[in-house]
Amino acid sequence: MSFSAELRKEANPIFHAIFEHPFVQGIANGELKKEQLIHYVKQDFEYLSSFIRIYGIAVSKCENREDMDMFNQQISFILKSEIHPHNNFCQVAGVPYEVLQGYPLSPSSHHYIRHMLTVAHEGTLGEILAVLLPCPWTYWEIGKRILNEVNPDRSHPFYDWINFYGNRTDSITTKFCDRIDEWAKEATEREKEKMKEHFLISCQLEYMFWDMAYKLEEWPVKMEVVK
Repeated sequence: MSFSAELRKEANPIFHAIFEHPFVQGIANGELKKEQLIHYVKQDFEYLSSFIRIYGIAVSKCENREDMDMFNQQISFILKSEIHPHNNFCQVAGVPYEVLQGYPLSPSSHHYIRHMLTVAHEGTLGEILAVLLPCPWTYWEIGKRILNEVNPDRSHPFYDWINFYGNRTDSITTKFCDRIDEWAKEATEREKEKMKEHFLISCQLEYMFWDMAYKLEEWPVKMEVVK
């Protein structure tokens, strides 16, 4: 069994919980509240902006141009392509995408981003790959599963979102898994333990991100803006 397959097997309970989460089920059945969609887009815009920065840190640790190109392609994907599923949510919510940008991070989003940034600054390239992988992997599987189980037509409110993630053929998930498997062959047992830990925490935080959006999570104490 490859190292990436081991990671996926160990994370299976978390993947299953994500599939069953009411926000993900709401995407599948086309029933989510406007406020939930808005909260998700606000937070995911900031999350993906941080993802780009982490890709940049990863590039600085690459020793060959193939790895550099892999991360560079993903930066371009976020900037140019991943706005489409956001726009789908915005259209359903009836809100312009531009007005949902620049908001403070919720507690779960803040935790997730700081987790990835810490690994990016302190870890190896293998650790960075492991901490980033759950995001594209869970979304890819969510999209594929909804496509198979629901088979939505264009009347489905989240048709574009589902097809965007479910129909990706040249998936970053496959590229990351292949690169992680290569890295694991030369990694020490201690490094592989760290990679697994980072991966599993990111999986848990993927669940928490969906939960944050569904529950409209905010910081517990409201703060007045000081003028």
